[in-house]
Amino acid sequence: MLLLTTVLTTGALTLTACGSRDDDKKDGGSDGDKKTVVIGFDAPLTGDLSALGIGMRNSAELAVKNANKENLVDGVEFKLEPLDDQAQPSVGGQNAQKFISNKDVLGVVGPLNSSVSQSMQKPFNDANLTQISPANTGTELTQGDGWKTGDKKRPFKSFFRTATTDQVQGQFAANYLYSKAKIKKVYLIDDQKTYGAGLAASFKSTYTELGGTIVGNDHVNPEDRDFKSVVSKVKKTGAKAVYYGGEYPAAAPLSQQLKETGANIPLMGGDGMKSDEFPKLNKKAEGDFGTSVGAPVEQLDSAKTFISQYNKSYKENMETYGGGTYDATWSIIQAVKVAADDNDGKLPDDARAKVLGAMSKVKFDGVTGAVSFDEYGDTTNTMMTAYEIKSNKWVPKFSEAYKK
Repeated sequence: MLLLTTVLTTGALTLTACGSRDDDKKDGGSDGDKKTVVIGFDAPLTGDLSALGIGMRNSAELAVKNANKENLVDGVEFKLEPLDDQAQPSVGGQNAQKFISNKDVLGVVGPLNSSVSQSMQKPFNDANLTQISPANTGTELTQGDGWKTGDKKRPFKSFFRTATTDQVQGQFAANYLYSKAKIKKVYLIDDQKTYGAGLAASFKSTYTELGGTIVGNDHVNPEDRDFKSVVSKVKKTGAKAVYYGGEYPAAAPLSQQLKETGANIPLMGGDGMKSDEFPKLNKKAEGDFGTSVGAPVEQLDSAKTFISQYNKSYKENMETYGGGTYDATWSIIQAVKVAADDNDGKLPDDARAKVLGAMSKVKFDGVTGAVSFDEYGDTTNTMMTAYEIKSNKWVPKFSEAYKK
C-alpha cells in the first residue's frame, strides 16, 4: 500500500491545481465586474441515500469556494446550484430541465445513481451542457449497450465521470473474493436497478471465469427491509459469501438478517454499499467486504489539504465520493478556464459548447490522483480498493489499478 500511495501521489498538487493568481489579476477584474458561472449539482439530499449526496454536495461547494478564492478564472465568479433528485429518475429529469433553462449553468456535477443519470444524459447532450458524475459506474452510460460484446460506442458526448465503471469494479471484486479472500462459492443478489444489476453481472462473469461457483441467484426490491425469505435460501446452498449489487440502505439489513439465520458468512458489495452508514445500520457488519473507486483518500498526500479543509468546513462526513466530487467539480472549472483562455480571457458567447469541447483537454493532478478522460468520457484512473468492516469501520485491505 505504501508503494501504491507513493506512485499515486508523486507530484501531487495543492487543491487549487494552478495555484494563486492574486498577483496576476487583470485590470478591471474587481468582484463587481465578474460574470456569474453556475455549476449545477444533482444528488439525493433527502431520503435513504442522502448521506452520500450531502457529502458530494459539500465537496462540490468546497471546490467552488477555492476557485473563487484563488480567482482561478479572471472575471468569473463561480456559484454552485444544488438540487435534490431524491434518487428518483423522474425527479432527476426535471432537475436536468431546470439546469438547462438557466443560461448561466455551464456544467453539472452528478448524479449519484446511474438510473437517475439515464434520465438526464440526453437532455444535457442536446443542450451541449457538460455533465460529470463522481459516482455513476454503469458501464453503458459511456460505452453504450453493446459494451458487453465489445461494441463500444459513446452514446452522449456531454457525459464524463471521475468514477470508474461497473465492468472494472465487478471484475476487481470477483478477483478479490476468489483470489485474496479464497472464497469459491457465492450466492448472487441484486436490487434490479441499473447500478446493482450491472455490478452483479460483471462480478458473475469474472468470478465464474476464475473458477468460482454461483450457487444461487436472486433479485430483491431496493425498498424492502425484510429479507428473511431470501436469506433462508442462501443458508441452504452452503454459500461461503453473498455478493450484493445494490446500495447500503438494503444491504445493511440483508447482511444482518443473513447472519441472524446462523449463516456466518460475509456479504460483499460495491461503492454504493461502502458507506459509513452501512455499519451503523447493521449490527452484524463485522467481516463484510466492500469495494470503492480510487485509492483511500486518507492515504493520499494529494488529498491532505482537501480533507483538512473539508473537516474544518462541514460537520457531515465526506463519505465515499468526496474526493471524486471535488475533482469532478474542478474539471468543469478547468474547462471554463480553457474556454475563456481560448477566447482572449473572456467567456465566449457559445460558452456551453466551448466548455464541453474543452473537457477533452482537461488534465490535472487532483485530490484522487491524476485526472483526465479517455475517448468515452471515462476516467483514466482505474484504481480500485477493497475494504473490510473491522470494529464497525471500513478498513482498506488491497488496492490496484485495473489493466485494460
